[in-house]
Amino acid sequence: MVAIGSKALPLPSRTTANNTTFSLRHTLAEEEYCSYNSSTRMKGMRRKPHRKTTPAHQGSDTRSETTHTHKKPYNPHVRYSIISLSLSHSNELFVDNQQGHAQKTKILSYCRKQMDDETVKYFTEIANLFDSGGLDGEEPSVLCGNALEEARGKEVQLATDHILSHTLQKLLEGCDLDHLCAFLRGCAQDFPWIAIDVYGSYVAETALKALALHLEETGSYSLIHETLTTICQVIAANSVDVMCSRSGSHCLRSLLCLCRGAPLDASGFHSAKSSTILAERLNLRESESDNKNLPPLQHGFPDLLKLLVTGMLHCCREDLTFLKYDQCSSLVLQAALKLLVGHDQELLNSILILLGCDIENITQGYAIEATVVQEIKEYMKETAYSHLMEVILEVAPKSLYEEIFTKIFRNSLFEISSHHCGNFVIQALVCHARSQGQMELIWEELGSKVKHLLELGRSGVVASLIAASRRLKTNEHKWCQVLASAVCSANESPECIVPRILFLESYFNCKDKSNWKWGNGAKIYVMGSLILQSVFGFPSEFIQPFITSITTMDDGHVFEAAKDAGGARAIEAFLTSNASGKSKRRFIVKLKGRFAELSIHPSGSFVVEKCFSSSNVPLREVIASELLTVQNELSKMKQGPHLLRRLDINGFAARPDQWKLRQASKQSTYKEFFATFGSKEQKSSSDNFLSDKSNPSSHAKKLKKMRKEINDSLAPRAPSKFLSHNSSEFKHHFERGQREMASSKRNLKRKQEGGRINNPDIWSEQKGSIVSSDRKIEKEKKRKRKDGLGKSSTKKMKT
Repeated sequence: MVAIGSKALPLPSRTTANNTTFSLRHTLAEEEYCSYNSSTRMKGMRRKPHRKTTPAHQGSDTRSETTHTHKKPYNPHVRYSIISLSLSHSNELFVDNQQGHAQKTKILSYCRKQMDDETVKYFTEIANLFDSGGLDGEEPSVLCGNALEEARGKEVQLATDHILSHTLQKLLEGCDLDHLCAFLRGCAQDFPWIAIDVYGSYVAETALKALALHLEETGSYSLIHETLTTICQVIAANSVDVMCSRSGSHCLRSLLCLCRGAPLDASGFHSAKSSTILAERLNLRESESDNKNLPPLQHGFPDLLKLLVTGMLHCCREDLTFLKYDQCSSLVLQAALKLLVGHDQELLNSILILLGCDIENITQGYAIEATVVQEIKEYMKETAYSHLMEVILEVAPKSLYEEIFTKIFRNSLFEISSHHCGNFVIQALVCHARSQGQMELIWEELGSKVKHLLELGRSGVVASLIAASRRLKTNEHKWCQVLASAVCSANESPECIVPRILFLESYFNCKDKSNWKWGNGAKIYVMGSLILQSVFGFPSEFIQPFITSITTMDDGHVFEAAKDAGGARAIEAFLTSNASGKSKRRFIVKLKGRFAELSIHPSGSFVVEKCFSSSNVPLREVIASELLTVQNELSKMKQGPHLLRRLDINGFAARPDQWKLRQASKQSTYKEFFATFGSKEQKSSSDNFLSDKSNPSSHAKKLKKMRKEINDSLAPRAPSKFLSHNSSEFKHHFERGQREMASSKRNLKRKQEGGRINNPDIWSEQKGSIVSSDRKIEKEKKRKRKDGLGKSSTKKMKT
């Protein structure tokens, strides 16, 4: 049995004769294997195991964790057979489970040397100094630098020791740049094995983070560049071993981020949450890759990034088939592709290599051969490669995306969508569609399959189709029609559409769908809520069945939906949609008497705010009066102060008459402003301007900014201590407020007219209306002057 740590027995060095083989530390091998699935670093990127049951389980759109060899949970009785260890430090480890399945995995561990007692004692004393806080009287960087000098030649042993590695991390965090780079250069040739080690990986990442911090210092770029060049060359030469290790995969992604100049802890390059990815795809959040919203390159090393990625792909060409099935290596390749955005040629070459294209075809002008198309389709049915294919579709250049779409996916969309892993790839394909022509082809294949996809539990594909149709403005009416017909037959009332979409999983699992009912206390299906959020973003003439359905819902069901997080989002989308103000107020009335209870609920408070924004003055007064009864309770809650301030409940409680006048003035100002400056599309419903649109477009942001200016100008002011409450002074105060409001209108108009040169499209639309209004004003002035002259001449004649 081999001990671990500073008290380990002497083991042979890596630099022995060529034919020497080493025994593998079974304990570390066990750790490496059993911690693979339990690692917190992999959290968020795993998919639940696929269960072949009813569509209820398929509806969650979870991807199978099974790979080509069907991994099993760790079993302590698993037998390990050590085959050999060559000088490339790659162990072929066969893991045989009780059922006879064998999985070939590469597990590498560095065989530690024994450290002398003097070194152990020295670094133990350093650790005690850190723990006791005895560094106050001495410069920490000096102590750290001296300690690192003592570590020369022993970097690997210290980094892989389960106790002293913690001390080494503190030293690397506190030392200056010269000692940090000296440490990394001393262990550069062994850096891959440090990164692969369970304990050494933390030391490696600490060193990389310290380098990133020192990049801010003046004159540090060249020294760091020189150090990283050596490390990147060694990592690239041993990339397969590092990529396939759980610990090494994480370190390699951090190194890629450092070369790119991106934050080392950026979630998008380590483990992105599925909810974040889905929000970006459904246009509910701006995508980092689509907007090239990556950090600037002045603190990065673009040449090293290209060197590292190119070297990795070159060294792993022979193992590429294996790497496509490996979860750890897939994460590295995904991060590399995302970080290469902006380096078009390197990105293009990397994608084609990962697709299995011949290198000669890449140099002659890229082309995806017919021989690899079927292989790619099979790979997409595996968890790791399906994740990788999603990123390829996300970052691929427009021309390459077109070729991938035509050669790989065309005429196979429904087949791939039906697979529990492949459907995620189709979601990425649809959400990153580049043109209306591509959406037309998607409509031809999937337009008639919407109901089948929902029955199979592939609601994520349907949500992606609706979002892409809205983004590219293609077949919007048709997609709304097929979605409505998928949940509501021709002989049924349209009022059932919205409830059934909110509970897609429950509805499609029901055997007797015609007698399905809203379950009391049932949780609303997230994907159904997302579908409705996209639907309510369409023009109102396309979504009349959905508007009819949500406005005819039972009052109790409306209240339950408003309390649920998913239902509240769907309601907010309706209240900010292009539906008429009459339809919105008809829906808001259903919550009358329950606004107080709803405002206390975290999700319901947002619904109350949107209801207030979409209401007329009488309805606003009803909402404010109900919230006044729970004002004290709301003030103690997280969302309460914002809601009380937004609805001006204090002003309503103090002076209801002035509060109503302010609300009326706001609405009239909004409508006048919107009638003058609103776009043609939004003029169909002037109520849209009264609510906050979630669309992140520049026009919506400008309207929101102008809306804030109007609110600020019409905000309630504290009464002066010299102001009495008699009618004459109150009238004077009110007239002053009206003058300020008129002044704010003029200022906003001058701003808009001043910006017409920068926005010629809006100016051309509004020019006619503004010129005609100016002419009317001029004619009115002339008429008054003429009437005044006529009256004065008549008086003179009489005199």
